[in-house]
Amino acid sequence: MKATRFLLGALLLLLCGTVLQAQPSLVPKPAQATWGKGKFTIQPQTTIAYGDKALQPAADYLASSLQRLTGVRPKTQRGGKGDILLQIDRKGVKGEGAYRLNVEKARITVKGHDYGAITSAIATLRQITEGKEVATCQISDAPRFGWRGFHLDCSRHFFSVEEVEEAIDLMALYKLNRFHWHLTDDQGWRIEIKKYPLLTERGAWRKPNGQDASCLYQAKKEDNPDLLLPADRWRTTAEGDSLYGGFYTQDQIREVVSYAAARGISIVPEIDMPGHCLSAIANYEGLSCFDQVGWGKVFTSPLCPGKDAALEFCRNVWSEVIALFPYKYVHIGGDEVEKDNWRKCADCQRRIAQQGLKGVEELQSWFIHEMERFFNAKGRRMIGWDEIIEGGLSKTSTVMWWRNWAPQSVPEATAHGNDVIYTPATPFYFSQNEEKSSMRQVYDYDLAPASLSAAQRAHIIGVQANLWAEGIPSRSRMLYMYFPRILALAELAWTQPAQKDYDDFYGRLRQQLSMLNRLGVPYRIPSLDGFHNVNAFTDKGTLTVECQDPQAVIRYTTDGTFPNAESPRYVGPITVDQTTPFTLRTFTPEGRADEMVQADFVKQGLLPALQNVPALSPGVKTEWYDFPGVTCRLITTAPFNGSYTTPDVVIPEACKGNIGLITKGYILIPKDGVYTFALLSDDGSWLKIDGNMVVNNDREQSPHEMVCQQALAKGYHYLEVRYFDHNGGVLRLNVLDPQGKRLDPQTIFFHAAEN
Repeated sequence: MKATRFLLGALLLLLCGTVLQAQPSLVPKPAQATWGKGKFTIQPQTTIAYGDKALQPAADYLASSLQRLTGVRPKTQRGGKGDILLQIDRKGVKGEGAYRLNVEKARITVKGHDYGAITSAIATLRQITEGKEVATCQISDAPRFGWRGFHLDCSRHFFSVEEVEEAIDLMALYKLNRFHWHLTDDQGWRIEIKKYPLLTERGAWRKPNGQDASCLYQAKKEDNPDLLLPADRWRTTAEGDSLYGGFYTQDQIREVVSYAAARGISIVPEIDMPGHCLSAIANYEGLSCFDQVGWGKVFTSPLCPGKDAALEFCRNVWSEVIALFPYKYVHIGGDEVEKDNWRKCADCQRRIAQQGLKGVEELQSWFIHEMERFFNAKGRRMIGWDEIIEGGLSKTSTVMWWRNWAPQSVPEATAHGNDVIYTPATPFYFSQNEEKSSMRQVYDYDLAPASLSAAQRAHIIGVQANLWAEGIPSRSRMLYMYFPRILALAELAWTQPAQKDYDDFYGRLRQQLSMLNRLGVPYRIPSLDGFHNVNAFTDKGTLTVECQDPQAVIRYTTDGTFPNAESPRYVGPITVDQTTPFTLRTFTPEGRADEMVQADFVKQGLLPALQNVPALSPGVKTEWYDFPGVTCRLITTAPFNGSYTTPDVVIPEACKGNIGLITKGYILIPKDGVYTFALLSDDGSWLKIDGNMVVNNDREQSPHEMVCQQALAKGYHYLEVRYFDHNGGVLRLNVLDPQGKRLDPQTIFFHAAEN
């Protein structure tokens, strides 16, 4: 018995991640690594030597990183042996980005194919340094993709130079090497353009808008100060108006470019056009078709490609931007363009006629190609969101694929010979709230689908995570949304598929949380597990909570209040015999509060089966309504578009644009018990059984799954699912039996047979 308890205790320690590992944790996983038994010790006399003058920034970067980790800043010198040697060796180390790292007790040697390889080796050194000691090892490593991207929107909400540089330094720690800097949008112009000073004097500042109000509302609703707008982002005008904003001077841009370059990171500036330009149009006349500043049916008024003055503005802006960013790529945006004004604009119609274009869709392509010729003449390559495919691609443009609902973009672009960067909104828009499955969706994403030929796959140059800042007003919230999820993307982008293993990765990730904590990164504590949104029971129910962060503290309430540092701590399973609403919240050991989770335990009797059921046929019936609204309740107020029969609860292929669906039918329950219903949707949905609300997922949202239970008697029950979305949504319903086994839709879904 004692032996059994000992083994059980050891197993629990292992599962909790508290057993010390024999070797350091590394993310992303290296191609080859052999670990020694000794340690290299950082001392005051430790010297970093480099042969090539170009490596001086890398040496300084390594010295500052070691100082932060150990409290000791090694000296740097050009030439000589040194205790740590940085060396570019193109002949000995083959392949772009490849490096070799040899850590001995007396010396560290870093050899890389290029500068980026050296900084990747430094990232490895940062991760294997504990205290003042570096684990001895031999590592040979190289990246899978050359583009390993991190995007930050600084228009919707502004981030300071210090905050941007902190994000860049964390990118470097995980071998990400492309910083996509979204510098302009409708909500704010963030880069100084000397020829057009009003862009920042006025365009960088705004009165509080709906996005700000939403952040403040969520801050109160979630008891989360990270959603408050920082005080230093506000200024007061002479008239007494409070304005939100900020911008980067050109000198500050140069500072950030230099900081990133030292870490092997290229910056890709995005000046979005011809759409998303309200912050420019509002401050300079003659840029839009009409004297109209505001929103059209869906998006804001765009630039006018029919006016030569508007084109000259674009070229002048980009001339100053290109001079600040000495890199291969620039990003034009090119997405979400409201074209109604172009249809009515005499200048646009004149341009269409002069260029022999067929309409406003080709006018957008003409504008994109016109700007691309300008970029090429300046020695730059253009990137655009995948809408730039519409109307035809040039041979030199690179496509950033973001629209999951336009999957043809990748095969079309690569077949044309264009490079593609993967960043589909699901799962790579990290501004979307993280779900329990989000980390794995990122890690397992297929970047080389078999449907593409080998030649097409060669045009997939990398992958990127994007953070849109409408709902992200602060440094803490920005880092929270990125970490630790970005580690999954880092390994996806770096490590060869044959070497990847999610369980192994997750074990290493848990060790990385300690490093993030030491660096002061307010990372998201991994999702709590072991329960559902609604947990049904007929006699007694038991709340069991699992957390993958061994440092996390879990507290709860049952009276609807927010858990705080004084609330009861969860230490083990809790059994209830009455309906009980649990509110759970995780805390770091230092007391930082993380997100709250609701877990309702509901005592139910079995919902009786229907007594009178008509003749049935397999599948369910779905009605489609042209619904532009944002709640399932009002779907039937929209025009009816058609009816479809499907074998499962899905979006029929014919449904596009405004989608309001009502799916009706019968579900066959094979035996008495508690059944689990997992309803995933983007945007909103609900599920009713026999008129009872079982899953209420009814809201505007990115893909979100709610999992709820219902006690059901054996037999047929009436089922209704409602769903709405506008452009490229997701709908999925999984039904699990009392043992947790998924039921085959073809055996449980039926509809009334037609006479």
